[in-house]
Amino acid sequence: MIRVSRRHFIQGAGLAVVGAVAGAGVARSSIFPLPPGAAAASTPSASPSAPASAPASGLPDRTFTSTKLTAPHVSIWNDRPTAPGLLFTGPMGHGTNGLIMDNSGAPVWMEPTGAGVTDLRVQTYRGRPVLTYWSGKGIGGHGEGVGVVRDTTYTTIAQVSAGGGLKADLHEFTLTQAGTALLTSYPTVRKDLTPLGGPAAGYMYDCHVQEVDIASGTVVFDWTASEHIGLTESFVRPSDDPKADGTTADKAFDPFHVNSADRRPDGYLISARHTHTAYLVDSAGDIRWRLGGMLSDFAIPAEAAFAWQHDVRQRPDGVVSMFDNHYKDGTTGTSRGLILAVDEKARTVALKLVLSHGGHRGNAMGNVQFLDNGNYMVGWGSDPAATEFAPDGTAIAEATGIGGGCYRAYRYPWTATPATVPDLAVVTGNGSTMQAYASWNGATQVASWRFLTGQDPDSLAEAAVVRKRGFETNVAVPAAAHLAVEALDAKGNVLATSAVIPA
Repeated sequence: MIRVSRRHFIQGAGLAVVGAVAGAGVARSSIFPLPPGAAAASTPSASPSAPASAPASGLPDRTFTSTKLTAPHVSIWNDRPTAPGLLFTGPMGHGTNGLIMDNSGAPVWMEPTGAGVTDLRVQTYRGRPVLTYWSGKGIGGHGEGVGVVRDTTYTTIAQVSAGGGLKADLHEFTLTQAGTALLTSYPTVRKDLTPLGGPAAGYMYDCHVQEVDIASGTVVFDWTASEHIGLTESFVRPSDDPKADGTTADKAFDPFHVNSADRRPDGYLISARHTHTAYLVDSAGDIRWRLGGMLSDFAIPAEAAFAWQHDVRQRPDGVVSMFDNHYKDGTTGTSRGLILAVDEKARTVALKLVLSHGGHRGNAMGNVQFLDNGNYMVGWGSDPAATEFAPDGTAIAEATGIGGGCYRAYRYPWTATPATVPDLAVVTGNGSTMQAYASWNGATQVASWRFLTGQDPDSLAEAAVVRKRGFETNVAVPAAAHLAVEALDAKGNVLATSAVIPA
C-alpha cells in the first residue's frame, strides 16, 4: 500500500478552470496531487477510445461522446440492499473532483468546471435540500477557498467565505438549522516554536473555527486554536518534516490540524488531528473538556483509543462518532469508523461499535455517516474506497477506485433537474445510419430518451425512443441532416430538449 504524509498528499495542487459548462473543453487538475506512483489526471477527450489515466482501481477513467467530462471508473459490489440514495464523493486526480454516482458506479453528476472540490454532500438550507461542497485550492495540508451551496437545478444560490480576512479551509463546510455554516481556516502566524524544538521566530498554521451566517456573511463565532491549546499537546514536531519545520512562511509548521467542527446546543465539538483530541468548546471559546490526547479528561479503554482522527461528530444519546485514522506514515495500525458512548458526567468512554473491513487504512481524511435506515457509510480517505455497513457492523456494499483518494464519502437521496439542457453528439455510420449519444449531467429523473431527426431543423420527427442506460445512452438512427433529443420521465413527459445539432 502507498503511504504518504497528509501534508504531501494535499500540498501543491492548484485550481484549474478552463471552461464552465458540460461539453466545454475543461482542463482538469485535481485539488490534491496523487500519491507517488499514481497516474496524473489527463485532459478529457470526447472520444470514448481516447487514452485515459488509470485510477487506483486499475481501470481507465470513464469518457463519453456527448460530453468531455470524465470520471474515475469506480467498482462497486453489494450483497444486500443498501440504504436509499446516491453516492457523493470527491475523487482526487482523475477527471471530475466532485462526483455523484449511482449504485453501479455510473456518474450521475460530474462537477463541470474542473474546480477543486471536497466534502460534496446533501444538506438542508431554508428547509430545502441543497448540494454543498468546499471549492478552492490545496495549500500545505489545508485549503483556501469558499463553501458553495447549489439548489436542485445545480444553480449556485450561496457562496460562504470565512470572515476577518481569512480563507475558508477544505476540511469543513457544515450547515446548521440556524442558517449558518461552520468553517475552518488555517492562517500562517509567527510563533515561538522552541517548546517543540523549533525556531524561536517560527512560522506555523494556526486554526480558526468560524460560524458564519450564510445570508449576510456575518461571523457569529470565531475561535482560535492557539489561544486555547498549548503547543505541547501536539504529537508532531517541526523536526518531523524539513518541508514543514517552521523556519519560513513557506515551511509553516502545523501543530493542531483542526479538521472538523460540529454544533451542539452547548457549544462546538472540534477535532484536532495532530493533538489526537476532540475538544468541547463553549460559546465563549473556552474548552470544557478534552476527549483523547495527552490531556484527556476521560478514561478511554485501550480498545476505544484513537489517533490522527477525522470527522468527529456528536450523535444523539451521548454517542460520538469519528474516523479513526490510527496510523501515520509507515507506522503500524489500522483505520476504522469508531462509535463511542461518552458519559460526560462520569468522564468515561465505552466502545459501542467498530466499523472496519478488508484491511482498509486511510492515513489521511475519512469520515463516518449515520444513514437514516440505521446503516453506516465509511469513507476511507486516502485509501480510495467507501464501505456501507449494516447496523451490526457487517459490511454490505463497497465502492473502490474513487480516484487517488476521497476526502469524505456519503450516501443521500437526491432528486435534481439541471438548469442546463441535455448534451447530444452524433457519429456518422455506414451512410444510411448514424450513432446518436445523449446525456444530461446531474439529471436524476430521466427514464428514457426520444431522438428526433429531420432534414429541416424546425421540423424534426421521432426516430427512436430508448430507455436510459447509465450516464450516456446511444442508439443508431437513420441518417439525417439534423438531430435533437428529448429527456423523458417515467410517465413519458418531456423534462428538457437538447439543442438541435447538424448531423
